[in-house]
Amino acid sequence: MNFSWWEIDSWFSNVHYTVVGSGIVGLHAALRLRERFPEAKILVLERGPLPQGASTKNAGFACFGSLSEIMDDLITHTEEEVVSLIQKRWQGLQILRKRLGDAAIDFRPHGGYELFLDSDTAGYEACLRRMPFVNEVLRPLFRADVFSREVDRFEFKGTKEYLIFNPFEGQIDTGKMMQALLKEAHAAGILILNSQTVTGYTEKPDGVEVALGDFSFTTKKLLFATNAFADQLTNGAVKPARAQVLITEPMPNLDIRGTFHIDRGYYYFRNIGNRILFGGGRNLDFEGETTTEFGTTDIIQNRLEQLLREIILPNTEVAIAHRWSGIMGMGGSKRPIVEQLSNHVYCGVRLGGMGVAIGSLIGQELADLV
Repeated sequence: MNFSWWEIDSWFSNVHYTVVGSGIVGLHAALRLRERFPEAKILVLERGPLPQGASTKNAGFACFGSLSEIMDDLITHTEEEVVSLIQKRWQGLQILRKRLGDAAIDFRPHGGYELFLDSDTAGYEACLRRMPFVNEVLRPLFRADVFSREVDRFEFKGTKEYLIFNPFEGQIDTGKMMQALLKEAHAAGILILNSQTVTGYTEKPDGVEVALGDFSFTTKKLLFATNAFADQLTNGAVKPARAQVLITEPMPNLDIRGTFHIDRGYYYFRNIGNRILFGGGRNLDFEGETTTEFGTTDIIQNRLEQLLREIILPNTEVAIAHRWSGIMGMGGSKRPIVEQLSNHVYCGVRLGGMGVAIGSLIGQELADLV
């Protein structure tokens, strides 16, 4: 690191709080620290030129779980745990919208839908059967039924007659969201440095020595908001989960508006103007997608294209404009990890694929541990 004395003095001297990760969690943690400690020097370190994990690589779903995903969670979590998770996701969405404003994040309340392939009769019938129970469980939180049955008006092919509709879902533009968050952080006097990889840290009696390659500096407190890249911090409680995505070229007269889920949330699509963004499919290769390497694979991209052309847009000429991937943080439990790791080190990680919804709340909870 060829830092000058000016750079060291301005950025790396007398640092009170250092946040690792400039995604949704990291920036909300930094902003919360600024609210609590108006005079503190707050530094955010990001290893990529942009937030690396999923904050700007996700699909922009303002959602808290499809009906089939919630039912799947009820198998592995208690009812109280599932309701608590949904409450945190819903609360996090409200924090995000209130802080930045709906216009800044391009929030669009089109609602969310779940569709079922003709081959998934068992899943379809189970959802219809259990929908009243899930609505009853969630009614204290939403004061209304969350899920209802609607006839498919989108002319999907090879799917069941009815969709499950959720009026509380919406869309956001995650690029605009992150730009708005960065503006807030800069306006609050928070220092943000990109392309800086933390290679290690050493706890001291009065702080933490943080290593950036062959350069190190001292901070009073160190907060990790690295989600999918937190395996070593949590002794394996967080595993990376790559999510692959594609987006089409614009299509005239596209009559699809909203967020859509298939197969317990493993597939998801939405419109962005007159384009369709379609992602998912990691259940085709769980082992291969448990990686921190960005990239796409033929097995998943081919399946996405097949579903896009045969199910979602069966009578439309489709051209793919772009493909990418993001890395989520998953684990045996979907409960986020917000913990103090030692005297001066903290982490807020494992967002369970719901970073847009829960990230702002987890960032605030992380900062409140200090």
